[in-house]
Amino acid sequence: MTTNLTGKVAELRELRELARRGPSDRATEAQHAKGKLTARERIALLLDEESFREVEQLRRHRASGFGLEAKKPYTDGVITGWGTVEGRTVFVYAHDFRIFGGALGEAHATKIHKIMDMAIAAGAPLVSLNDGAGARIQEGVSALAGYGGIFQRNTKASGVIPQISVMLGPCAGGAAYSPALTDFVFMVRETSQMFITGPDVVRAVTGEEITQNGLGGADVHAETSGVAHFAYDDEETCISEVRYLISMLPSNNRENPPVHGSSDPADRRSEVLLDLVPADGNRPYDMLKVIEELVDEGDVLEIHERWARNIICALARLDGQVVGIVANQPGHLAGVLDIHASEKAARFVQLCDAFNIPIITLLDVPGFLPGVDQEHGGIIRHGAKLLYAYCNATVPRISLILRKAYGGAYIVMDSQSIGADLTYAWPTNEIAVMGAEGAANVIFRKQIADAEDPEAMRARMVKEYKAELMHPYYAAERGLVDDVIDPAETRSTLISALAMLRNKHADLPQRKHGNPPM
Repeated sequence: MTTNLTGKVAELRELRELARRGPSDRATEAQHAKGKLTARERIALLLDEESFREVEQLRRHRASGFGLEAKKPYTDGVITGWGTVEGRTVFVYAHDFRIFGGALGEAHATKIHKIMDMAIAAGAPLVSLNDGAGARIQEGVSALAGYGGIFQRNTKASGVIPQISVMLGPCAGGAAYSPALTDFVFMVRETSQMFITGPDVVRAVTGEEITQNGLGGADVHAETSGVAHFAYDDEETCISEVRYLISMLPSNNRENPPVHGSSDPADRRSEVLLDLVPADGNRPYDMLKVIEELVDEGDVLEIHERWARNIICALARLDGQVVGIVANQPGHLAGVLDIHASEKAARFVQLCDAFNIPIITLLDVPGFLPGVDQEHGGIIRHGAKLLYAYCNATVPRISLILRKAYGGAYIVMDSQSIGADLTYAWPTNEIAVMGAEGAANVIFRKQIADAEDPEAMRARMVKEYKAELMHPYYAAERGLVDDVIDPAETRSTLISALAMLRNKHADLPQRKHGNPPM
């Protein structure tokens, strides 16, 4: 051991280099052979160059038994610290699979707890780069308690700072609950999996044979379970998209999202919308193309793109301002609301409201999906989640009715009656309790049944009902629509309305918290 300061600094540099290098070149090669980057390589991709500042790099565990006392690597299998993304502070922790398989022990958990506390105190986003084998079995219940501390902090940070989980390897058992508590989950195909019980347990208990990816891979969670918001083919693309998402979010719930200058004129007319959306309410079209036409440079970040595709949830910009867009998708299941669509949209509305992102709702909805499965699955309860989320939201809210808006689905999709600040409609709008055919069959049942030509009578009654109660200006005449607009002027109308609402302030009744439908 050296006694002069120069020698001690040299010793410090050696220790830091040892910690940065990791356990061995062989372990690094094994990680790369799986198609996976190391924890430090991932952090370098996420953060601005040379901006990372590590915390507790020289931390080591104090456990003994089962050979642990002979293996005390620096970092204890997790790298923690902060840096910047486009110049804004972001906190990060990354499991190092090369050390104990990234498994969580007491010291490992304490490091994560500390960086989470720092992120909450600093009011900055937290990104977790997950690649761990679960609890460190050799440390017993101390490891499990470490997860409890993470979950408690995930909940404390919810709605306060953005929390983003990036799944870059296995995540099994109780470890999977932390990503589920965060705002966004990213996954990489083939290399990342999430499940509570793995294929071996499933096989032993149920006799079902399934692979890890088949049980909890990226595509499963992006398309079937809805656990993952994004899925990508490789880590580089995935982490690049995490950076893009961060650029759309505020640092915390006390700030507004970043404003970016736009070369897309605010008063740009969109004549193409007249051709994109058929006037016939029964004809499908792609609502995403409508959104791309309206927003700055057609740039849209769709959330949960492949799950519950009958509704679109997306972040985009209008005149440089970030907005959240909720829109029915007539190109899938006619844009009907069902259990999954209601859940997807409700969580997104809550996210936007928590982080001061104005909400624009585009309606073309024929109603809720009928069926025994939907009723028995709790469509009432799940639909109420979306209703609750909108009613509870205090950010600027603008709704636009393109074509159909029928029944309870019209009310739930941010109608004026539940608090939308402004409601616009195109001349093709049809707002009604139900479609004209169904309404005529109920109201004029006797006349149709008694007529010499029931089909001719039904057609006549349908036409009469449409003329009386479903013409484009019926709702406007009763103050339920603020204006009927030229579709080509939609972009400028929305931008003008957002500018007016920018300083909106609304208070909810004082309470500990609400009790939303579950």
